[in-house]
Amino acid sequence: MPKSIYVGNIPFSTSEDDLHSLFSQYGEVISVKFIMDRETGRFRGFGFVEMDDAAAKQAIDALNGKEISGRALRINEAQERQPRPRRDY
Repeated sequence: MPKSIYVGNIPFSTSEDDLHSLFSQYGEVISVKFIMDRETGRFRGFGFVEMDDAAAKQAIDALNGKEISGRALRINEAQERQPRPRRDY
């Protein structure tokens, strides 16, 4: 079953292909998705990688804290997004 991995503190010079190559060292990468700001369309510095369960665990253990372009990646198993409280204007 695929597992979603949160990848934070990604350097802005990194591409989705770069992240795909990095994670593919630990198993098959199903998908890579960078999160973009809704208003500006700019990359927000984090994203998600989807891999099978065993490969995901290996990648998380091996890559959490790894420095890329002077920034230490923060990598962990993605959590379900919590519902946001509704804002009334």
